[in-house]
Amino acid sequence: MVEPSRPETKWTKTPEQDWSKAHMPNAYVGLDAFSVPMQGFQGSKAEHRMLYTALLYTPKKEHTRHLVDFGLDALAEQVRSLGLTDVSQFIAITDGGNGLEEALQRHLAENITTILDWYHAAEHISDFAKVWHSSDEASCEQWRQEAKGILYDHGGEALLDHLQRLNVPTEAREELRKLIGYFENNCHRTDYPNYRAKGWDIGSGPTEAGCKNIGERLKGSGMRWVEDGAATVAALRALYVSGGHVWDGFWSQPQRLAA
Repeated sequence: MVEPSRPETKWTKTPEQDWSKAHMPNAYVGLDAFSVPMQGFQGSKAEHRMLYTALLYTPKKEHTRHLVDFGLDALAEQVRSLGLTDVSQFIAITDGGNGLEEALQRHLAENITTILDWYHAAEHISDFAKVWHSSDEASCEQWRQEAKGILYDHGGEALLDHLQRLNVPTEAREELRKLIGYFENNCHRTDYPNYRAKGWDIGSGPTEAGCKNIGERLKGSGMRWVEDGAATVAALRALYVSGGHVWDGFWSQPQRLAA
């Protein structure tokens, strides 16, 4: 298997950057996943598998580095191997997917700052609004905008207080319970007014774009993969979309053959 090289990008503070005054991180760490069509025994169709994708990028998006792995912990270990020595200078942005934040905490640091992707949080609000006001589009939109405004301007704790005060019909109570649980589990990373005041990103758009760029190579019409083939091609694609300096740096070094 091709073994990706360490990138040339330096994820450390440069002398001219005063992060303490600007409140800006050295880089963002995004983590997400997408499904890959797999091939089973003797060419039979198999269940899709999730390929995890990590993206490191500087605040102004001048430098990016893509990483991939079928194992979440293995991917988080790759992120650590890039030389993230001071996690106080890094911010992680992920959705509410199971295990994403925990993997970064295990392999980087327990106190790494994490942000819940704004668009996924807003999507959960919209999904509940559609259940509660399924037959009244105007009321659905009105409440959706109200709830999103609370979250955006006052943060997750204020939204939780709002949700817990709602009186909804029986058919919507289970969905409300799920929504409350979602924001209870992620409340510690929903302080959006504070994030915005510091100029931090609150959306995982760059990471999702990275998943799309790599996924396009693996999900062409009729494509199915065995794990080793998908992992190798995905790793090469990750190097390619990381930019010419990473791609050229990989091919200019001595290659190690797989055992």
